[in-house]
Amino acid sequence: MSVVGFDLGNESCVVAVARQRGIDVVLNDESKRETPALVCFGEKQRFLGTAGAATSMMNPKNTISQIKRLIGRPFSDPELQQDLKALPFSVTEGPDGFPLINARYLGETKSFTPTQVMGMVFSNMKTIAEKNLNAAVVDCCIGVPIYFTDLQRRAVMDAATIAGLHPLRLMHETTATALAYGIYKTDLPENEQLNVAFIDIGHASMQVCIAGFKKGQLKVLAHSFDRCLGGRDFDEVLFQHFAEKFKTDYKIDVFQNARACLRLRAACEKLKKVLSANPEAPMNIECLMDDKDVRGFIKRDEFEQISAPIFERVKKPLEKALSEAKLTVDNIYAVEVVGSGSRVPAVIKILTEFFGKEPRRTMNASECVSKGCALECAILSPTFKVKEFQVQESFPFSIALTWQGSSQESQNGNVENQQSTIVFPKGNPIPSVKALTFYRAGTFTVDVQYADVSELQAPAKISTYTIGPFQATKGERAKVKVKARLNLHGIVSVESAQLIEEDEVDVPVTKEATKMDTDKAPADVASGNETDVNMQDANVAENGATETGDVPVQMETDTKVEAPKKKVKKSNIPVSEVVYGAMLPADMQKAVEKEFEMALQDRVMEETKDKKNAVESYVYEMRNKLYDKLQEFVTDSDREALIGKLQETEDWLYEDGEDETKGVYVAKLEELKKIGDPIEQRYKEHTERGSFVDHLVSVITSYRQAAASGDPKYEHIDLNDKQKVLNECSEAENWLREKTQQQESLPKHADPVLLSSDIRRKAEAIDRACRPIMSKPKPAPPKAATPPEAPPSPAPEQQAGSENAASPNPKAADSNDNSDAMEMEKPEAAA
Repeated sequence: MSVVGFDLGNESCVVAVARQRGIDVVLNDESKRETPALVCFGEKQRFLGTAGAATSMMNPKNTISQIKRLIGRPFSDPELQQDLKALPFSVTEGPDGFPLINARYLGETKSFTPTQVMGMVFSNMKTIAEKNLNAAVVDCCIGVPIYFTDLQRRAVMDAATIAGLHPLRLMHETTATALAYGIYKTDLPENEQLNVAFIDIGHASMQVCIAGFKKGQLKVLAHSFDRCLGGRDFDEVLFQHFAEKFKTDYKIDVFQNARACLRLRAACEKLKKVLSANPEAPMNIECLMDDKDVRGFIKRDEFEQISAPIFERVKKPLEKALSEAKLTVDNIYAVEVVGSGSRVPAVIKILTEFFGKEPRRTMNASECVSKGCALECAILSPTFKVKEFQVQESFPFSIALTWQGSSQESQNGNVENQQSTIVFPKGNPIPSVKALTFYRAGTFTVDVQYADVSELQAPAKISTYTIGPFQATKGERAKVKVKARLNLHGIVSVESAQLIEEDEVDVPVTKEATKMDTDKAPADVASGNETDVNMQDANVAENGATETGDVPVQMETDTKVEAPKKKVKKSNIPVSEVVYGAMLPADMQKAVEKEFEMALQDRVMEETKDKKNAVESYVYEMRNKLYDKLQEFVTDSDREALIGKLQETEDWLYEDGEDETKGVYVAKLEELKKIGDPIEQRYKEHTERGSFVDHLVSVITSYRQAAASGDPKYEHIDLNDKQKVLNECSEAENWLREKTQQQESLPKHADPVLLSSDIRRKAEAIDRACRPIMSKPKPAPPKAATPPEAPPSPAPEQQAGSENAASPNPKAADSNDNSDAMEMEKPEAAA
């Protein structure tokens, strides 16, 4: 089973795999460790990853990038609207209020959901992993940002499903980084906790995680983030600066041209990297727009000045993380910095001033997340034995359950009877299960929602669960136990519901004392407590284990005592789920089928290109060979005819045959090979015939010498058999001589009469006929008759023994008889 970790970034993605010797980052088709996270739609196929990046400049409006910013967010989201301003492709609002991406594909304008496009990116990452491992990839671990909402996490899971993947876990990117950092450290303390701050400033966001390490253990203490503070914000500052400068100096407005915008953004990104290592940097772009070449120049001081508002936002997540972890900067052992945006010198300066220590770069800034995910996948996989290392993850949001109060409370005048309780507070361990007890007479609903949406920019309500139908036997309100789960992916759901009914029954008692298990009912059930949620009964398992709240009690009964007993009956209640904004099962099936169709179309087009290239390659190679090594093996007239055919094919390839199907190219190649293959076959026979002839001559010579020799090892072979071998050799030699003479009389451009395959078969025929005769084993020599050995003269002690043997003692007689039998058996055994 393959063990793979995926880091799907906003701009690029990295794939890591677990092997027996450790974790490796795999290379893509261009032997690069990072692959662009984009999809380019063409007229006939999609171009994914590096292939899409190569065509993005020529086809900007159909190149979909930064898909991570679009997935699982409503179209009206202010942050999404701000992101869309910088994207060159068209995004519109769908009927469900979520974005739809529009692109020209197969000659038509088609719409795709962000989940579908992310599924395409996952498909490309999966292909990269499968090519490297030479095995199918299904199970994986995927890194996601801390700030991803429940809906965004579900969308990532759906995208993975579309790509044919089965995520074992969605792991927070900073937690994956912490795992990759801690599992290899051998100096972690046994008892005292070592606190490390991990700061990930990526392409579009900043994430902070403070983790505590002990030997074999990682515990996440606090999270914080800024969704809109990343490397692209520095690029945007430079872009706006130079766009305004070029508008003034060169009278060109890049905002009017999508391709010019892309080229300027790419140049600004390169400029930012140059400024990270140099105090100043130039910019030169040829033919940016309206056939005008542009030049620019900026110093690092000026860049930091125009980026000051961004730098001011860096400290806020740091302060928040420390506050939630209840630590001070003095409690931080080390600061680890990762992410592409962390290379800006001014950012490092701010971090140094804040923590009072220089940030470290002991980890690869671009690969640590994928390696951490691959490690987690290996931990979860049964096929890998990994060093014992416990990861205690915490949930970054507070999740509440809300429900309507009972009808009785409404009758009593309580109009606003909406009730709520926080079931998974911020910092709750992942995974976790909690139980709540309701008292209801019939079907009711429960809503799952965020307790605080101030830092989420998302709707409060996540999902609604309808629990029922069910019917209480007594017609009164029944006890219903509802189980809520926060799973490994950070997704919350109502897992199950049980109807718990208690009846007093007379239990028949036997003569002997018997033991029985019953479920202890809480005291408030008999008293008719009207509270909708009994949080005392809702025993909570912080570490993910479920406690039902019903404790089995052993009771002993005697034959003379008959007392009423309580019998508890538990039955499952149907639970139906509605997740707001999530993909429906029918839509998921359609998306999987659509992805399969597009992947098939891509494969067909790639195979068509390969066949077209094969025709083109054959034309050029055959033309060169006809004037080189094949010149003697074709007549002048045939050569000219074939060259004319090749030229005709070349013209067809660049005109009418520019855009044909795979079958047409296959037929065209076969047509050419029908003429060219006989010529190549004559050349091949000429070059290979000598070695086959030498082999046949060697076989004939070896068997003839063996049959004619007086070697003692062949003396046992009958003379008639030896004569058969000599006859076989003579016959083969005559055949070879005759065929060789015929072949030498023919010109090289004539079809050969002495074929390598015929020579090989002749050598095999001689070997089959002669080997059994010449390898016949010698007969075994007859055995010589050996006289029986005379018994040795007895020694004096043995003579005395013989006298004793003559005595009437039966034991002594038996002993001597056995001894004689063993002596007689020894020569037989030796023989």
